[in-house]
Amino acid sequence: MWLRRSKTRARVHNAPPPKFACSSFKDVHSLFSDDESVAGGGGGRDTLDSPTHPSICHRNRSVKALLRSLSQPVLPQIEVTREETGPEIRIPGAEKTVVIYFTSLRVVRRTFEDCKTVRTILRAFRVSIDERDLSMDSSFMDELQRILGQTEKSKLTLPRVFIGGRYIGGVEEVRRLHESGELKNYVEGLPAAEPGTCEACGGYRFILCEECSRGP
Repeated sequence: MWLRRSKTRARVHNAPPPKFACSSFKDVHSLFSDDESVAGGGGGRDTLDSPTHPSICHRNRSVKALLRSLSQPVLPQIEVTREETGPEIRIPGAEKTVVIYFTSLRVVRRTFEDCKTVRTILRAFRVSIDERDLSMDSSFMDELQRILGQTEKSKLTLPRVFIGGRYIGGVEEVRRLHESGELKNYVEGLPAAEPGTCEACGGYRFILCEECSRGP
């Protein structure tokens, strides 16, 4: 059984198209113009009223400039320490040699290895080296303290190197100069070391007294 479709008498009215409140295309150029050009009137042409806030392009440029400034990292300020600005440390009378203050004792393994490393690096240049072992002569400790201006022995680290009478530093400074090739420039012009080893002390530069070491 089929149902009959009833006819409605209601009239369908076509809704009018929506109205958009927008200006004509002739005012588009005013959106991209500066405030002063819009406010001037343009010689009688139909233009929009000058807004109280900056134009769209001006605000866009301001936002981009702000984001660009925030994205740039702030570089830390480099502080200059007193050691960098202090006077240069020198040893009088050692302008033609290399002076090393070190220790041959193995009490502190790290200190012993650092002293051995520095001596090996400098000996490879075959220049005159004055090795001053603090473990053999305590006067070298007082001498080094006086040169560096340190009063506490506990803060005195070894080795300490002077080239041409000029203070160079410790193991880190010597290793860095050697790796960069600058250490060769420091030792250029120094007298060459004498070949061979001393027959009396074997290179240790310390001999016990034959009279008092015999005992009673």
